[in-house]
Amino acid sequence: MSMGKSALPADTNQQPLPLSGTGHDGVSDGGEALALPAPGERDLAPPRLTNAELVQLRIRVIALENLVIALLVEASERQLDLVRDMAAYISPRPHRTHHPLTTRAATQMTDLVERARRFPEDKPSWTGI
Repeated sequence: MSMGKSALPADTNQQPLPLSGTGHDGVSDGGEALALPAPGERDLAPPRLTNAELVQLRIRVIALENLVIALLVEASERQLDLVRDMAAYISPRPHRTHHPLTTRAATQMTDLVERARRFPEDKPSWTGI
């Protein structure tokens, strides 16, 4: 799962710098490059994740997705509409810079609602419910 080219010079072990900021809703604020940190501030950057940490993160995301689906199964139509509205809210708007990850997140939100709607009414016996 590659995130593209690194912002690191080839001869350093420093962490990559973000290439642009995001607004409060996750949409790019115009793609302006962020200023370089002052000397010593790079030490505050979080360390790179190891493969084991990335695997744990993926496991947690899968667990959270399934937890959200379980909660959405019991959600009212109004609550499902609220999720859809939030997905539409974070989707790219005219005259804004499109941010691919935010677009994918909005799609994922509506997908979670649809997956919850397909969950069987008669829960399988293995659920214990």
